[in-house]
Amino acid sequence: MNYINERVIKEADFIIKTGYTIREVAKQFNVSKSTVHKDLHERLKKIDNQKYLEVDTILQYHLNIRHIRGGESTKKKYLNLSI
Repeated sequence: MNYINERVIKEADFIIKTGYTIREVAKQFNVSKSTVHKDLHERLKKIDNQKYLEVDTILQYHLNIRHIRGGESTKKKYLNLSI
């Protein structure tokens, strides 16, 4: 197994175990968000379809709640400015 395939599997296992976002996974593995996205959306599907389905469920969850996270961050930002 080559380096890229190993990284893809490690990223997938990590996101399944932790439930982290793509941004957090990228930070942990010291690669770009684009690389993690390509790894988990394209490469993983060819390597291990079952893991791909698990990861996709987690990523869909993050996609569905991102507007909530964005609103919370904005609220926190402006609360800190007014103090």
